[in-house]
Amino acid sequence: MSRVGILLADGFEEVEGLAVVDVLRRAGISIDMVSVTGQLDLKTSRQIGVKADKLFEDMDQYEMIVLPGGLPGAATLRDDPKVIDLLKRYDEQGKYIAAICAGPMALGVSGVAKGRKVTSYPDDTTKSYLKEADYQEDMVVVDGRVITSRGPATAWAFAYQLVDLLGGNSNQLKEAMLYNRYMEK
Repeated sequence: MSRVGILLADGFEEVEGLAVVDVLRRAGISIDMVSVTGQLDLKTSRQIGVKADKLFEDMDQYEMIVLPGGLPGAATLRDDPKVIDLLKRYDEQGKYIAAICAGPMALGVSGVAKGRKVTSYPDDTTKSYLKEADYQEDMVVVDGRVITSRGPATAWAFAYQLVDLLGGNSNQLKEAMLYNRYMEK
């Protein structure tokens, strides 16, 4: 079974983080909420309390890591040397790296975005970290094992794409969650 680690820091965007956790767990994919702060208790960008499953350690066990956006959470990930080292290592090992909204800033800092098709939240600050990438404006962009998305409204499409890439069947989930009925018209 696939194992995924979603990296969380105080100030992460709740929809982008928790929608991914929800959808992957519904698909039967193991996903750990991993705190990079040294504390399991976190606050989202809207001050909702969330308890991570584990602290940042033994990160080589995952097939994919996910970086949600939200500020200051995404900036914490971007500025954390251990996160940047992890991204470089995952890229070298050909593992999946996924990021949404402001999360792709860390892909720029680590060099993972260089020469790849990526997207992000469309503000100038986030895009400034992605100047060496082939910037796209699609809802979800997949370039090999790097997956990026735009923001809170695209979190569901992003999560379903991750399910498919990990060998699951997002169509069953989309149907059960009414996504096909209302969102894909």
